[in-house]
Amino acid sequence: MSIRLTPNSSKDDFAGYCDEYIKIKVSAPPNENKANKKLLAFLSDTFNLSKSSVELISGDKSRLKRVLLKNIDEEKVKQKIFLYDKIIT
Repeated sequence: MSIRLTPNSSKDDFAGYCDEYIKIKVSAPPNENKANKKLLAFLSDTFNLSKSSVELISGDKSRLKRVLLKNIDEEKVKQKIFLYDKIIT
């Protein structure tokens, strides 16, 4: 899953998506890896996965990130994101 992360937001939430990536906002600052940790925790909670099932593959110091979600069907991920997109728009 490709993500464009926006740190220092007022809350942790999906912010939409486009063809290349999903937009996610987190409340943590980008320094000291806090935003990455918050992103992984947000995804873990959102998709009801254990913390070990969510892994940052690339983009440690970038706003564009690649994340691996283990033990979840791709269709469930798409449904959840579609639901959030309906709420946002």
